[in-house]
Amino acid sequence: MSHNLTIKELQIQADIIREDIITSLAVAKSGHSAGPLGMADIFTALYFQTLNINPKNPDDPTRDFFILSNGHICPVLYATLANRGFFPKKELLTLRKLNSRLQGHPHRTSIPGIETTSGPLGSGLSQASGIALAHQRDNKPNKVYCVVGDGEQNEGNHWEAVMFAAKYKLSNLIAITDRNYIQIDGPTEQVMPLGDLEKKYQAFNWNTITIDGNNMQQIIATFNQAKQNKDKPLMIIAKTIPGKGVSFMENDYRWHGSPPGGLKTERSPEKDKQQSIAIAELHAKEISERGNWYKTHNHLHPIHNAKKSSSKKK
Repeated sequence: MSHNLTIKELQIQADIIREDIITSLAVAKSGHSAGPLGMADIFTALYFQTLNINPKNPDDPTRDFFILSNGHICPVLYATLANRGFFPKKELLTLRKLNSRLQGHPHRTSIPGIETTSGPLGSGLSQASGIALAHQRDNKPNKVYCVVGDGEQNEGNHWEAVMFAAKYKLSNLIAITDRNYIQIDGPTEQVMPLGDLEKKYQAFNWNTITIDGNNMQQIIATFNQAKQNKDKPLMIIAKTIPGKGVSFMENDYRWHGSPPGGLKTERSPEKDKQQSIAIAELHAKEISERGNWYKTHNHLHPIHNAKKSSSKKK
């Protein structure tokens, strides 16, 4: 079950998710910023328009499956699931806390909507390929979507899955590479050059599409096209801006594994101002482009209201 939202509404939703990512990471004082912010548009398009899912019946056997391979970007998955109605938004304030359901890598059965446990990089495409093969052999229409990072494609296990999926012509498998060109130790092309991923996947007998992963109109058009994929697995190479929406984080690999308030760079404000400035930038963007939506919909933000109430009690 998907929503029928306009491109403008999807863009607004993506920025809400970015705001929730910033807030949950700042409260946690740990976690990854760059990847989650960069992938907010992709996740919004998947969960609010593309996936056949139902938050009220997350185990529906007819559902599409979503597998997150690079589990460290889970703040965007958690924020998206909460906004989509899988669990209360105020729970985002428990990210990475002791006994929280929202740990630094997602694990199956922790919250509704999480299909697999992720953590070891390079493993997600193998999991997704197995699920896709099972549905193919049972002649079921379920589609399997899998998000992978570009840095994790340094792992040999990933390429074993690429060969496996091609061998069995898993046309029901739609993978999405977050091609943001960074990983924890630096730019991907310096750490371990990946080169032209589109040509590589084509050589492995995959269908490929390269898109701007922060252009909502292009994302939706590509996902609609992907539903008609035939004969081979499909790899969508989504070129994204790490840290998208926060000027002092954008395209800086040092924010790969750092939360707001966790790092001081030559481009960033002081640590204690980073959260408020990041959210202010997101608000300024939406005011200039789409009108002040947040101000008129403040009642829809229990995560922020809960934080304010907590602060007043101290």
